[in-house]
Amino acid sequence: MAKVVRRVDYYYTEVPDHPGAGAKVLNALKASRINLVAYTGFPTTRGRAQLDFVPSNGRAFLTAARKADIKLVGPKTAFLIHGDDRIGVAADIVSKLGQARLNVVAMHAIAAGRGRYGAILWVKPRNVAKAAEILGAT
Repeated sequence: MAKVVRRVDYYYTEVPDHPGAGAKVLNALKASRINLVAYTGFPTTRGRAQLDFVPSNGRAFLTAARKADIKLVGPKTAFLIHGDDRIGVAADIVSKLGQARLNVVAMHAIAAGRGRYGAILWVKPRNVAKAAEILGAT
């Protein structure tokens, strides 16, 4: 399978950076049967943690978040990428953007097994359209 790049909406929230804070949010979404196609969480510098969500159904996600009193920022734009795994696939992706003088804000990539990989990639909002063109995003 060729590489597939999709422009996606993502949302984020911040929670206290302590054990169980992320689980509380994820369990509230689980209770509402929300499917996430991507999720990442990481500490910030202010004793907080940022949780990023790419839901498969944005409307249902927003309803569930409101019901659980989860304060969201977004939608914002990221890129979901997947395809056949091979040596250097992540390097090739970021090199294309670098050659176009676009900075990658963040990228998380993982081998998915059975010769496949997946990634989520962020660029600055002002660079989304150009990155989509370079990456061949749908």
